[in-house]
Amino acid sequence: MHPNAKLLEQFYSAFQRLDAETMAACYAADVEFSDPVFPNLQGSEAGDMWRMLTSKAQNFSIVFDGISADDQRGQAHWVATYTFSQTGRTVVNDIQANFAFRDGKIVNHHDHFDIWTWSRQALGLKGLLLGWTPIVRSAIQAQAAKGLAIFRSKK
Repeated sequence: MHPNAKLLEQFYSAFQRLDAETMAACYAADVEFSDPVFPNLQGSEAGDMWRMLTSKAQNFSIVFDGISADDQRGQAHWVATYTFSQTGRTVVNDIQANFAFRDGKIVNHHDHFDIWTWSRQALGLKGLLLGWTPIVRSAIQAQAAKGLAIFRSKK
């Protein structure tokens, strides 16, 4: 197995244990992270996002597969199941992840998932009716950014 594939195994195994410190240690100091909820995190923001999410996790589990990597690029598939704390609704989020590596660390991490599918599960009727709209997507991103800023201010 390629060393970068082992790094991804380490990252997701740590995620299964809600071990955000090990996850963050897999990242380069200048990592760039993006997904539909957190579209542009830089450096320590990415590790802090995982710290925040793992500290709030309720009824959480993940499974992962499809890990492959070479010297520069990698990918993985993972599915997270959890209770969305703001609504108490169960979410099953199916995610495809792409990575770039430098010097044995993750330097770019991009998670792809359908925000409308996520919002239907997390928000219920509001997500079903409006989750596909840019207005709701922007509101979800703003709420997530605010939560991360509050979490980081308390560190």
